[in-house]
Amino acid sequence: MTEAFNLQDHIARGVERIVSDTLKATMKDPRESAFMMKFAAASCKATKTRQKLAENGENIPSFLIASITSSCNLHCAGCYSRFNKATVDSKPVKQLSSEEWLDIFRQAEELGVSFIMLAGGEPMLRWKVIENAGKMQNILFPIFTNGTYLNDSYLKLFDKSRNLIPVMSIEGGKETTDVRRGAGVYEKLVANMDAFHEKNLLFGASITVTTENIREVTSPEFIQTLASRGCKLVFFIEFVPVTDDAAHLAPGDTERAYLREAMIRLRQVYPDMILLAFPGDERADGGCMAAGRGFFHINSHGGAEPCPFSPFSDINVRDTSLRDAIHSRLFRALREGDFLDDDHVGGCVLYEKRDQVEAMLKMETE
Repeated sequence: MTEAFNLQDHIARGVERIVSDTLKATMKDPRESAFMMKFAAASCKATKTRQKLAENGENIPSFLIASITSSCNLHCAGCYSRFNKATVDSKPVKQLSSEEWLDIFRQAEELGVSFIMLAGGEPMLRWKVIENAGKMQNILFPIFTNGTYLNDSYLKLFDKSRNLIPVMSIEGGKETTDVRRGAGVYEKLVANMDAFHEKNLLFGASITVTTENIREVTSPEFIQTLASRGCKLVFFIEFVPVTDDAAHLAPGDTERAYLREAMIRLRQVYPDMILLAFPGDERADGGCMAAGRGFFHINSHGGAEPCPFSPFSDINVRDTSLRDAIHSRLFRALREGDFLDDDHVGGCVLYEKRDQVEAMLKMETE
């Protein structure tokens, strides 16, 4: 008899694995290791909080994605955030203040959220928000950044607040990165890595995986380039096509299988590196983890969305609590229906089903 899938247990095991791998990756740095041991205890406590709420029928995700700004200095090819107009060149209007974000972080901690991924736009444009995040030592904050705003002040902040982990976006080597992100970006990222390495600061890399760069970014040569500069964390994120002419870049089943096999090989060669894939093996997860199953997204203006690639919201955290946002009518409908099934192309099932999600949202608000 097949054992029933238990989402909370599955997520708890995943969190434990991430914390354990991070501890192993930081063993050579006493300060980083000491922080991670404290965080491991806090993460265990957070897991118990979520499990207790789950016993009463309330699922709280362990991950939150927070897009803390709608501004960015780059115009990367194929950027989903600009396509969805979540990132704009004009001055942001009515985006959440640093105090409002701090309140969200505090609410998240009370609910047992262990990881908050800071995104944008370019999150390092919001110094005060990131400084406030550094005060929340029981939460780990990976900061997904293009890396162009790193300076001595940020290096000092990252050294002081070890729960802040910059994750820099890179597409492969110099040519591949600069083609998508702009001339000179690769050299800036390499200089950043060297600065982090010199100060023994934990940092990561975020790679958008396409059909064109998958072999380059999973090659031993490329991973060795990152490892030699002290990179301990690598996110492989499947490309989500936002236009029809980019559909050929989205990984399919063949590419996903190749990525899984490549990660197995790389983990054996680089045991002190943490290699993660997003969305990962959704079949093992029982489908997409968005809409509060495993994570959800707060946009720069407070709207609670299923994920960054699915910019639909029926509730705003300015008007309600984070807890109520997790249980919004839209999120409940997505979790209870078949919208999160994993039969899709590219990195996001909800983006592929966006017309259905939009129609459902319209029905919910009528």
